[in-house]
Amino acid sequence: MGQVLHRRATTEAVRRAIQHSQESLRALAKRYGIDQKTVRKWGNRTSTADLPTGPKKPRSTVLSLEEEAVIVAFRKHTLLALDDCLYALQPSIPHLTARERLKALRTGDGLDLPRQIKAQLLRELGCLELLIEQIKTVEAERDAGLAQDKAALTEPATMLLGIKGIGPEFINVISSECLSRHFDSG
Repeated sequence: MGQVLHRRATTEAVRRAIQHSQESLRALAKRYGIDQKTVRKWGNRTSTADLPTGPKKPRSTVLSLEEEAVIVAFRKHTLLALDDCLYALQPSIPHLTARERLKALRTGDGLDLPRQIKAQLLRELGCLELLIEQIKTVEAERDAGLAQDKAALTEPATMLLGIKGIGPEFINVISSECLSRHFDSG
């Protein structure tokens, strides 16, 4: 299966043809449907390979070298996804919180985020934090209610608890809607 390229992409074959051609920039740009600057760029290079992009020495803007080494070792040991590692390590590395990471967030050029964008992100983060707290409160109330309901479950409902993939909420609904109703027609 070949590589999917955008409409104005240059392949290595096109780059090689540009480098070996004696035609004008305008003619080559028209033939290959690319910009004249692109033709000039590939004509001046000695290789047809793309130059590496990104930072020369990638490093964290938030973590120290020791913290970075701990995270890498933890991830290699647990084989967890990065998000799961972040969640697991937040208590031990306090500045991994979203607010702290937002303070260190930079644009692709390495500049600080514009003030209005950072303010908008902080507002959105505040809404998310509030929502997370509300979810925790609702879950705590639900768990307390389920603990009370567990004692009052009927025998068929307690048997359902043993089935994998069926949670206590679902059992509670099934128990209250199906198992405890009488379906007499009289």
